[in-house]
Amino acid sequence: MTTLLMIIGFGAATSVVVGMGQKLRLPWPALMVIIGIAGAFIPTFAEITIEPDLILPLFLPPLLFAAAQKTSWALFAIRWRTILGMAVALVGVTVAAVAGTAVLLIPGITIAAAVALGAMLAPPDPVAVDAVAGTVSIPRRIMSTLQSEGLFNDAASLVIFQTAMAAAMSGTEVDFGQLALSFLISAVIAITVGLVVVFIVWWVMEKIDHTIARSSLMLMLPFGVYLIAEHFHASGVIAVVVAALEVRRRDVEGNSAERVTQASTWQVLEMLITGIAFGLIGLDLRMVVESEHADLGKAVLVGLGIALIVIAVRFGWLLIGTVLENKRREEDPDAAPLNIRDATLMTWGGMRGLATIALALSIPATTDTGEPFPGRSYILVAAAVILLVTLVLAGLTFPTIVNVLGIDDEAEKERQATKEIAARAYKAALHQIKNDPPLPDEVADPLRARFKGLYAQLLGTTDDQASSEQATTLKENREVMAKVQTRALQSARTEVLKARRERGTDPEVADRVLRRFDLQSVLLR
Repeated sequence: MTTLLMIIGFGAATSVVVGMGQKLRLPWPALMVIIGIAGAFIPTFAEITIEPDLILPLFLPPLLFAAAQKTSWALFAIRWRTILGMAVALVGVTVAAVAGTAVLLIPGITIAAAVALGAMLAPPDPVAVDAVAGTVSIPRRIMSTLQSEGLFNDAASLVIFQTAMAAAMSGTEVDFGQLALSFLISAVIAITVGLVVVFIVWWVMEKIDHTIARSSLMLMLPFGVYLIAEHFHASGVIAVVVAALEVRRRDVEGNSAERVTQASTWQVLEMLITGIAFGLIGLDLRMVVESEHADLGKAVLVGLGIALIVIAVRFGWLLIGTVLENKRREEDPDAAPLNIRDATLMTWGGMRGLATIALALSIPATTDTGEPFPGRSYILVAAAVILLVTLVLAGLTFPTIVNVLGIDDEAEKERQATKEIAARAYKAALHQIKNDPPLPDEVADPLRARFKGLYAQLLGTTDDQASSEQATTLKENREVMAKVQTRALQSARTEVLKARRERGTDPEVADRVLRRFDLQSVLLR
């Protein structure tokens, strides 16, 4: 009952904090962590514990699925080097740097335990980055790179953590060759699971002619994919991301009502789950810090030292990335980072979150031999410190950093991308109207005017004259025009979905245009 009260409380707090953060221009996930920390000092809440093994399966699948739906296979085809570099190689370098630092600074820690600590602290949280960056205007090229990185780095970190923990618990050394092989096998199985499950679910959905039922099945998909992959000892993270990408690839123009329903549902769920998750992070921080420790001050200093190493490694990696991305400028004009300002912002955007707290809480007090887990107290405090530094401190100062760096949000480039996709959809709709069974001018002209008005709205302008001239004719020819308009909207949506699958198209820009046409189709029903 107390746990239910906590969930309801954090859910209600999220609704308030989101509005508050918008007014104050502060990232609301960081505010939710602060509320969680405050809640830890309330006796009733302080006694609440959630099994660490449940944190990732409960919160990660829906949040990853929602985040992954904002990208596309085409984007991954262009940026696979950047994604592999940041989500796999950077994780490996961070693990090595943290492990080396831990061996030097933490008394009695083994190499295996130090590697586990590195894996715990390595992955930035894609949900935190997405939610925090939503409070400020930053270029889509930076945001999409951070989102893509965050979708896969948990997978690499979890495999490293599990391998290192097995060695630490048994008192053996980490077999890095076996670790690399395990990750490769895990990824292959996860990709297979993601594709196969989506194929089966899509086949089932084709047999269901009920929008709400189909949407409900889609809500269950990320949990099912994650658990099935984990059952086969594969990466649930990769399986969920692959499933989300495949769902969007299979999207068809006729699903407008379903897309509108799912989009609204996912927006609410994503906000509430994110709020509850970050409130829980704050709540659990007290439990982490209150671990058995003789010298908390020394442990905090060690944690700060490790946090600085994590930040420095990320900044150094991104500086190297500026050189590499500029060489690939022709292949991907929207690559990031392109300069030291990009690298600085992306470093500050490397916020830790769910994976870090869940893995920290999963560390047992003793090993398989009954000995105290080596360096456990220092490890837990280091996790708490890096969460406070990279999530709370970085989150609260992120808007200031954006302003200080003077990074242009490149709104004009985004408007141009919107214009190009909207123009393609507009031409497809006009082509459909022209090639429909011959229409009298009194029907065709208002339809063209309506799509011209919709095109103007997508570009941020209005066409009030066109809208007013349509009114009388629409009433007189409502039935005929509705049928033709439905077919024209379908042609427009087909063109937008085609554009979304093409290399070089920003999926989120395409989604905004698609949503406008979806809403128009729903209004016609």
